[in-house]
Amino acid sequence: MQGARRAAALVPSASVVTVPVIETAGDKIGGVRSLDVLVENQRRTREALVHIEGHVITVGGDCAVDIAPIAAARARYGDQLTVLWIDAHPDVYSPQTLPSGAFHAMVVRALLGDGPAGLTPEQPLTAQQVLIGGERAGAFSEHEYLASTGLRRYGVDDLERVLDGLRGPVYVHIDLDVLEPTAFGSTCYPEPNGVMPQRLIELLSQVDDIIGAAITEHAPGGDEVDPDEADVIRRLGAALAR
Repeated sequence: MQGARRAAALVPSASVVTVPVIETAGDKIGGVRSLDVLVENQRRTREALVHIEGHVITVGGDCAVDIAPIAAARARYGDQLTVLWIDAHPDVYSPQTLPSGAFHAMVVRALLGDGPAGLTPEQPLTAQQVLIGGERAGAFSEHEYLASTGLRRYGVDDLERVLDGLRGPVYVHIDLDVLEPTAFGSTCYPEPNGVMPQRLIELLSQVDDIIGAAITEHAPGGDEVDPDEADVIRRLGAALAR
């Protein structure tokens, strides 16, 4: 949460709406850790979004914050919406395949309609509406799921292929662990051989009709602000807010 607050302060915006989420742990239900707390926080986020119009950039502690804003974008734009999921991980675990029960590793699967009640949108995305970019750390069970659904994924070497035929409206999700950890290390689950920040910023500058976005998983290790990392977040935010 500290990382989310720091990142939010760096993203250019006309106004900031803070959702007062529950900060305590909840119960593990149906294989999902703190399911009751997550469901309530999603409800609060949906409630906040009702009163916001226009381009929204969501900044949160982990990828689960994207459920409500992507569901809102899906309801507004329908089948025309494309979600560009930029992440070192594909986030398509299920409660049955992830013993820890950490929902942030199940978010894309939930967005596709295969998730726990209360965390699965009423109008799920189709596999054709999702592009994963920068992924390099998916588990075997996740890659089995990706293959079975036909969901498109690109790694670090061919990241720019996400732009091929990309049409708006586009919602862009960024998990900061997609970045090369020697250039940006303040993430929850850093993975080696990532995307350099400038390359990602240049890619985002080529995406037309961004109607919403998210920046997630900023996890600074102490009270000191890393000026280089702060600059990366500031520039990413500017690229998403244009």
